[in-house]
Amino acid sequence: MPDLFLTIPDDPPDRVDKALAQAAPDDAALSRSRLARLIAEGAVHGPAGPVRDGKARATAGETYRIALGDPAPVETLPEAIPLAVVYEDDELIVIDKPAGMVVHPAPGSPSGTLVNALLAHCAGSLSGIGGEARPGIVHRIDKDTSGLLVAAKSDRAHQGLARQFADHSAARRYLALAHGTIDPADPRLRGLPGVAFEPGGVLRITTKLGRHPTDRQRQAVSFERGRHAVTRARMLERFGAPPSAMLVECRLETGRTHQIRVHLGHCGLGLVGDPTYGGARRASGRALGPDAAAAVQAFPRQALHAAQLGFAHPVTGIWLDFESPLPQDMAALLQILRSGTPGN
Repeated sequence: MPDLFLTIPDDPPDRVDKALAQAAPDDAALSRSRLARLIAEGAVHGPAGPVRDGKARATAGETYRIALGDPAPVETLPEAIPLAVVYEDDELIVIDKPAGMVVHPAPGSPSGTLVNALLAHCAGSLSGIGGEARPGIVHRIDKDTSGLLVAAKSDRAHQGLARQFADHSAARRYLALAHGTIDPADPRLRGLPGVAFEPGGVLRITTKLGRHPTDRQRQAVSFERGRHAVTRARMLERFGAPPSAMLVECRLETGRTHQIRVHLGHCGLGLVGDPTYGGARRASGRALGPDAAAAVQAFPRQALHAAQLGFAHPVTGIWLDFESPLPQDMAALLQILRSGTPGN
């Protein structure tokens, strides 16, 4: 990759790293964190030689040479895993992830992940994220959640997408099958901390979310510590007589770890198949019918699907919107619930 030459503009920020980040063209995708790494590597040269301190004073009119180098390979290995590609261009890729696939390698899942698959699929088309030839993961969905996910193929796309997920301007809609129903007249729901109803029977859950105090693998609702989290849930269909299960649409204002699962569990509306936050609630054979109740109890994963994803393209600014139908396992369970409910 050729060296980049930048001239500090008039009235620059005080620090040279900030001034260079400001002076860099958009297609260079030079974030301050990447500049910090390049400075530490001795790859940034000014009039007096190599820049050693990003906090050094910047002077208007000075020219700096930045040796960008080629994107460094990452240790995660590419794997030829089939992907359901919904959209792809030079900057980003949208995937419909199957349930059971981990997004990012971790100690318990070093291979077979979405990142391994993307490294193989995008071979030769990754311009580098933070100086590494890797896909940029700006949001995740759980291993056993299916549906839409976007990954960046360039640094500038990664930064643009990350901003949208950070400021909550990206649109995300999930579909889930859950125990219980949403009833605005339910005094139990109305009395729960952090729970309110909006027009149209929309349940709004506003809490903080953080690590569970005794189980580090779980998240928990809190009102004193943790990260602000807002979920809106709207019941689309209810099943059983009396109603005891539902198809629910969830929209995320924030995107915290396990947010939908924790928030619905807080309301006593745990997801079907969720062993962590679904509670000990069992499907009622009397209400749902024996076949539907047995199918609910046997469902092998949390019944949660990322059905819609929308965002502004980080380079063109054009709004992109994608939808994914329910996967076969959830669609089959939904049909069984409909068949067992009187009037359906």
